[in-house]
Amino acid sequence: MASAEPDAAEPGDMTTKDGVAFASLTGDAAAGKAVFAQCRACHVLEPGVNRVGPSLAGIVGQAAGSVPNFNYSKANKNSELTWTPEQLYVYLEDPRRVMPKTRMVFPGLKDAQKRADVIAYLQNPA
Repeated sequence: MASAEPDAAEPGDMTTKDGVAFASLTGDAAAGKAVFAQCRACHVLEPGVNRVGPSLAGIVGQAAGSVPNFNYSKANKNSELTWTPEQLYVYLEDPRRVMPKTRMVFPGLKDAQKRADVIAYLQNPA
């Protein structure tokens, strides 16, 4: 089945545009905290606090579109994705490639190491 968008990833496609595999990197949570500063315009890590985007507290391992009291796009709510570290890594490179018609306007983190770092931070924000 062809994708709805010309540059969209097929469902389940875990390849990245840059060709760098998540497993080849080690994330640094301290560096990821600095990267997360870009995300703070829309997201926070406090549970139950939604802003323009949903709270990202405990997001790793959650189903997409499942944060309570956030009004998700149909694309996100119906994506059937689970935010594993690998899925987040692919998504954060180019959100609209993974989830066409998402309302998230962030163009993505093109630097593979920064993606790994922010995921490490999301897993261990302390």
